Amino acid sequence: MIFIINSFLFDFMTFGTTLIVNFVTKSISFMSNKKSPLYSVLNNKCPRCHEGSFFITNNPYDLKRFGNLNDRCPVCNEDFRREPGYYFGATYVSYGLTVSFGIGLFLLLCVVFSVEVVPYIIILSTLLILLMPLFYRFSRIIWIHMFVKFKELKNN
Repeated sequence: MIFIINSFLFDFMTFGTTLIVNFVTKSISFMSNKKSPLYSVLNNKCPRCHEGSFFITNNPYDLKRFGNLNDRCPVCNEDFRREPGYYFGATYVSYGLTVSFGIGLFLLLCVVFSVEVVPYIIILSTLLILLMPLFYRFSRIIWIHMFVKFKELKNN
């Protein structure tokens, strides 16, 4: 009986490990695909051509310039400054990212590791302050990706 349980657990763990490795491999290949919107979002690239930089600096923790956009894409000339107030909609994306992060952290800390609520709130608050420049940038890039579709550049 013990042999059967051990054999089942080993098979389950092997299957689970295989699933995780396949998922990570496919995710990495998806993220490294230049035609993927995820590639563009994670690498600060233009939503139209996925080559030019969206923000002036690639470092989100350059606090003097972390929110400064290029006016236009240096490669395809896509306009990043649509109209006044265009990026107000990115606050909804930022809210979704923040809530998703908070729920995920809650499930990890409070449900899986049985951390009390007060330390969770302290950890969450600290991480949200530290990750604020990333959430700000991701929300703007995701917002413009909702309206600008990828168009492969034609080589002359």
